[in-house]
Amino acid sequence: MLLVKGRVISTTDPRINDRIRVPEIRLIGALGEQVGVVAIDKALKMADEAGLDLVEIAPEAVPPVCKIMDFGKYKYEIAQKAREARANQTHIVVKEIRMGLKIENHDYETKKNHIEKFLLSGDKVKVTVQFKGREQTRPEMGFRLLQRLAEDVATSGFVEFAPKREGRSMTMVLGPVRKKSEALAEAKRARASKVKEV
Repeated sequence: MLLVKGRVISTTDPRINDRIRVPEIRLIGALGEQVGVVAIDKALKMADEAGLDLVEIAPEAVPPVCKIMDFGKYKYEIAQKAREARANQTHIVVKEIRMGLKIENHDYETKKNHIEKFLLSGDKVKVTVQFKGREQTRPEMGFRLLQRLAEDVATSGFVEFAPKREGRSMTMVLGPVRKKSEALAEAKRARASKVKEV
């Protein structure tokens, strides 16, 4: 952190004003016009007269490219763009469903419905079959159960990772057929149509 003209500047920020230590630069004016290659002293004087900062925007160029601008406003705009980018990101969530090998039909249907709901909302689902006692000697039964489940939810999801034995359990990961962003957009449209009806 540095203190420049009464402002705290991070060392990761672009160099501004007196921190630019090269004899000459390629200057872009406050209105975006190309001024050309000028001495650093002249550029600093022009920025000071305009009441703005001299900001190095391309330090790797020869000579470095600098622009006359309001540095505080520039930092704010960059932060806004980063915030918008984070808000528009979709986060993939992996939900987990556990089943026993001797699952009852009603319980199987309930868990299958939960899995379909998760897949339709764009989330991945990790399905785990637990083996208890002597069931560990019959892994093929767990494999058949997971295969049956994959076939039952084939319209909303696909097998991303095939059933795999891990100690006393067998796991399979199902991926959604449509992307999370599509699911979120559809949910937003559905909410908007409900609001219009009311």
